[in-house]
Amino acid sequence: MNLKLAAAAIVVGGVFACTGVAMAEPAAANTATADRDAWRFQAATYGWLMSVSGSTTSHGQTVDTNASFIDLLQKSDSLIGYMGYLEADKGPLGVYADFVFTKMGFTTSQAAYRNPLPGLKLSATANAALTMQMFIVEIGGVYELARWGGAGGGSTTLEAVGGFRYWNVNLTGTFDALITADTTRFNLSRSAGFALADSGTTAWVDPLVGLRLRHQLAPNQTITVRGDIGGFNLQNSLSWQALAVYSYDWQMSGYRIAALLGFRALGVNYNSGSGATAFGLNEVFYGPVVGASFRF
Repeated sequence: MNLKLAAAAIVVGGVFACTGVAMAEPAAANTATADRDAWRFQAATYGWLMSVSGSTTSHGQTVDTNASFIDLLQKSDSLIGYMGYLEADKGPLGVYADFVFTKMGFTTSQAAYRNPLPGLKLSATANAALTMQMFIVEIGGVYELARWGGAGGGSTTLEAVGGFRYWNVNLTGTFDALITADTTRFNLSRSAGFALADSGTTAWVDPLVGLRLRHQLAPNQTITVRGDIGGFNLQNSLSWQALAVYSYDWQMSGYRIAALLGFRALGVNYNSGSGATAFGLNEVFYGPVVGASFRF
């Protein structure tokens, strides 16, 4: 239980700036008088209370996955997340980098084969019958297209977003140790009374384009909305993202700190190989985001 609470602390203790989306972008009362030609920097760490819905395919076997954040937290000790965001702006232009690492464990109540081989089944006694490890890096830029309103509240900014999203995914299935099926095509190894099947690491890069809209409700309150689409089936991949975040910031001698609360959804449909070598990730990751960012 302590390990589960520690994992929760890692995830919830993070902060959201969100995949290429400078979610915090705190609004200042003196925005109009700020030097827009000077460099502006933002750093954040964020927590994403992630739920998962969809399916994965490894060695030609498809497993449906459906688990909430509470399911993953209560029924698996493998929930870990490390997330961070950086952005630098000068005038209407900006560049950003976003990092996400997560490792999620699914039990047999949250993962089920569509067409299992006779004698091959996910273990009902293992803590995590299916483990998904995922590393995502997004690097890109933003450009201000239009701005409405004045200083002191009520201003709105529309920005174009473009960049690349790198995916690195590994799937590991845990099976009952007594397997009667022909598993020669699976990369099976025995460990602690279980049979483990490792998909190996699959990586690809999605180009992406999107829009980001920021509306200043008050001098220290901002709503940020972003949407993007990527992949375009250039590498048998199509991905999308949508998010909305409310931020409240405070002035601290020389920099600003913002508290963030919102919702994020990230979807991906990637397929490679065929038959026994088929790999696929057709998932939607979604849930609330919480965090804080620092701008200077």
